[in-house]
Amino acid sequence: MENFIVSARKYRPATFRQVVGQQSITNTLQNAIKHEHLAQAFLFTGPRGVGKTTCARILAKTINCYNLNAEMEPCDKCESCTAFNNSASFNIYELDAASNNSVDDIRNLVEKVRIPPQVGKYKVYIIDEVHMLSAAAFNAFLKTLEEPPAYAKFILATTEKHKIIPTILSRCQIFDFRRISVEDIAGYLEYVAENENITADFEALHVIAQKADGALRDALSIFDQIVSFSGDQISYKNVIDNLNILDYEYYFKITDSILQNDISQLLLTFNDIIENGFDGQHFINGLSEHLRNLLVIKNPETLQLMHSSPSLKERYRIQSESFEGEWLLKALDLCNKYDLSYKASNNKRLHIEIALMLLGQISSGAAPVQQSFTKPIQAKKTELKEKAEPYQNKETKETKASNPAVSELKKNIDKTRPDEGNSKSYRNVSLKRPTKNPDVENDDSGDKQPEKNSDFSQDKLEVSWKKFYDFYHQKAPSFANAIAKYSPVLKENFEIEYKVDNILIAKDTLNVLALQEFLKNELDNTNIKLNAVLPPKEEKKVAYTDREKFDELAQKYPGVKTLKEQLDLEIEF
Repeated sequence: MENFIVSARKYRPATFRQVVGQQSITNTLQNAIKHEHLAQAFLFTGPRGVGKTTCARILAKTINCYNLNAEMEPCDKCESCTAFNNSASFNIYELDAASNNSVDDIRNLVEKVRIPPQVGKYKVYIIDEVHMLSAAAFNAFLKTLEEPPAYAKFILATTEKHKIIPTILSRCQIFDFRRISVEDIAGYLEYVAENENITADFEALHVIAQKADGALRDALSIFDQIVSFSGDQISYKNVIDNLNILDYEYYFKITDSILQNDISQLLLTFNDIIENGFDGQHFINGLSEHLRNLLVIKNPETLQLMHSSPSLKERYRIQSESFEGEWLLKALDLCNKYDLSYKASNNKRLHIEIALMLLGQISSGAAPVQQSFTKPIQAKKTELKEKAEPYQNKETKETKASNPAVSELKKNIDKTRPDEGNSKSYRNVSLKRPTKNPDVENDDSGDKQPEKNSDFSQDKLEVSWKKFYDFYHQKAPSFANAIAKYSPVLKENFEIEYKVDNILIAKDTLNVLALQEFLKNELDNTNIKLNAVLPPKEEKKVAYTDREKFDELAQKYPGVKTLKEQLDLEIEF
């Protein structure tokens, strides 16, 4: 069986020209070689898998090559290049600082530096993961790094530059390697696929490039994984299934449903996503990225911030035309808040569903609630109303026959009900607004009543008060019992003062208005005003000290004080 070599090793660049995504660094190094301006120490820093160690090896190979070409690339034919390619070069030393980070390891390295090269021009020391060296090892390395022999070159590589002491940094030329762009990684994967005779969708390679997060080595590892899964045919579907990536089709479907304010479809689509095994936070992060892409692609200047294939960019551009930039900003802010609070939620599925429904609510030009939700509710209300109507009619007829005043009261209560489209709501109470121009004579409302100003006594007020209770205690027992507990008091200018134990009773606007209308009709006076007051609270003094306790006991039982005097007792307070 032939030994398999992973793509990350098989396609590792051997020349500066083959390095992907680091043109500025490779050009600088080639110019330094060309003009013989090589520093004694280099520091290559940047994220994982972007070519730091690879460039260090290419630089070491190039400066020792006997026959450099015009582009400052090694010939791969001379003795030095051949020895390097066969991993048999005595001029290039690699040290892994993660496992060789002690003072003794650095002292051994310094001892080797004293020996000049036997073949070639330079001895190159590559120290990988240099930030793992101990503080003592760094200090032991300082003098040699500052004043090395002319034939010695040091190349340090690290992913965490901030962990290296400043005295080391000041002795090195620092090269910051950047993340490789999605387009560069996808292009290189396409080159690898062609060499391996693998047919791959460019859309699938783009997904692999995005998953690699700027690291070409990770992208090649993922590529090998997908090849093992799907063989010689790499499709977009195979990639998202193998990497557990949520298909962007879901996000396009979600945003279309948001645009139409179709809450039912939003919840059904999210249910499909959950049943496919995806996490809610994974979904909300992906939706945020989708909305961000819609916002970015609206402006040609920010198009470069979007890393997608040309066909996918066109789909984003078409969908973005249906959304305003302001709405997308609000939606992004909402998704971000629900992402931050996701872990603190107990019902995580409901947490995301609420976010989706709120996204539907802020949709521009959309109704507050989708029609398919309101129809069943309205139908149920109509059904209940039809069932209750015979009983309501029966009750009304019996009431009218028993008491004419009650009939008049019901008419007045009905007048307080809000007119549709002309009401101001206070929680569950709605009061009718006055007309915009009360001076208009041709008012068809017919609600204005003639003013009445008949006198009435305290006794007559109490009789009417009890009448209201007899009728109203079945309709609103809590309110009726609360006002019946205390007798009303007639004040000046037909003001009626009544006591209530709870301020909520006084603020029950609808029931208070019903009481006022009843009294106006019963007492034939339209100037009646109601004033609710709370009874004063009795302050009871509590005995805390021993003196207060004794005085309270003596007041309640006088014999205690007499006993104290007869026995001539002294009580310490």
